[in-house]
Amino acid sequence: MPPFRRWADLPPDLICRIGDSLHRLQWCASARGACTAWRCALAPPSPSLLVVGLDFAKWCSSTVVLDYASCRPSIALDYHARCRPSAASLPARRSFQLNVIRPGRLCVGSSNGWLALAVTGSQGVLFSLFNPVTAAEILLPPLLYGSGCVSKFVFAPCPAADDFVAAAICMDRLAYVTARARRWAVLDPVRLASGDQLADLVYYENGRVYCVTRYGDVHVLRLPESRRRKPIATEDPNPTTPPFLGLPTHVPSYYPAYPAAQMRWWIQQQRRVPPPSMVEPAEQHLNAPATVEPLLAEDNLPFDPATSFAPPYDKVSIFTSAKTMVFCERNLYQIWRNASCAVTLQLPGGGCRHVEENEIFVLRYYPQDQPCWDVATDLGGYSMFVGRNNTVSMYAEGVLGLNGNCVYWIGGSDRDEGMVFDMATRRSAPCLPADGRSAICWYFLSDKVNKCNNNNGGLSKPGKN
Repeated sequence: MPPFRRWADLPPDLICRIGDSLHRLQWCASARGACTAWRCALAPPSPSLLVVGLDFAKWCSSTVVLDYASCRPSIALDYHARCRPSAASLPARRSFQLNVIRPGRLCVGSSNGWLALAVTGSQGVLFSLFNPVTAAEILLPPLLYGSGCVSKFVFAPCPAADDFVAAAICMDRLAYVTARARRWAVLDPVRLASGDQLADLVYYENGRVYCVTRYGDVHVLRLPESRRRKPIATEDPNPTTPPFLGLPTHVPSYYPAYPAAQMRWWIQQQRRVPPPSMVEPAEQHLNAPATVEPLLAEDNLPFDPATSFAPPYDKVSIFTSAKTMVFCERNLYQIWRNASCAVTLQLPGGGCRHVEENEIFVLRYYPQDQPCWDVATDLGGYSMFVGRNNTVSMYAEGVLGLNGNCVYWIGGSDRDEGMVFDMATRRSAPCLPADGRSAICWYFLSDKVNKCNNNNGGLSKPGKN
């Protein structure tokens, strides 16, 4: 009897045929982790677009409005509807199934395989961290703050029920929450120039969150470091319950379906007096202090685009309202997009600069120079993925399905499709063929993908140009 062949010795075309039959994202990720041969034969699922049907797209991608006038969210939707998102992989050129997102949830962020979801109710906004691959969900405390909107939500990687930290833009303020706190902490308004406002957040590392404004001013939010605590023991532990489901542990039957009832139930649970054996010091239920400071803190002077950006980008900064940030090889970049119509700027020294609609500019931070932000025309083979997700950079030159020196964003004519902006041609084009689905955000199983596809042994950092 001939000996059995090892799995690693299967021919690549047979491995690909096996991969084609794996319809769920976790199956594909597990198959690629079997061995080196399988990893080389199967295209990686990331980066991918989180896509949903058109009937659910408007709901999933809307800004969370804090509307306390009624118990219903600000956008009407049948709460019994179900949304099964898919991950449309750029390298694999196919879609993978994900777990159902509970009805009434709004997607406000994404990072390291997790989604930040929100439910708007009469007493605040309740957030949860949801993993569409494993279906794990961590319930966060409600955000109780006036009326307004939450435009961006970021959080630390590898969240758990007893160890998480998250931050959000809430109107003109920054808010954050840590594990075991009963409510969000809302910070004082950030000192901004007249007419400026907060635009985007990016979580970096060690509790540092970088915040950029519409004019390109950058502030650093330093969050308290998370502390993992042992879970409170119960008399009748349930070993089948995943540890990352978080509080609450006993959920009424109506909990998944009705956001307003869900919100009221959560508030009631937070107001209950715990038994004496579970009483902790009062400070255990409060968020540790956080600080906010400007990236450029010279003599406490207000932010001035003329001294921060090389011309003519000090003028361009005013007209490119869509701004975000990204770290690439530990260098900080700003990404600007003209989200309005085409404009022609008259420059002080004569001449003009025409800015096309949806034209994108990438500026790199040079802390020792003046001005300290200058345009980058080449990304050294890297590409950047911006949107509701925590912005990601990765080496994309030579990677199947990707283009290097590009910015991947979400918008286009229908404002719900994946687009790719080429830094060389200065033009955007759809990165996937239209199939009747709407893009919500970029989805990565891990945000740390800078060098995973770099086969040249390490890329030299792009120089100033």
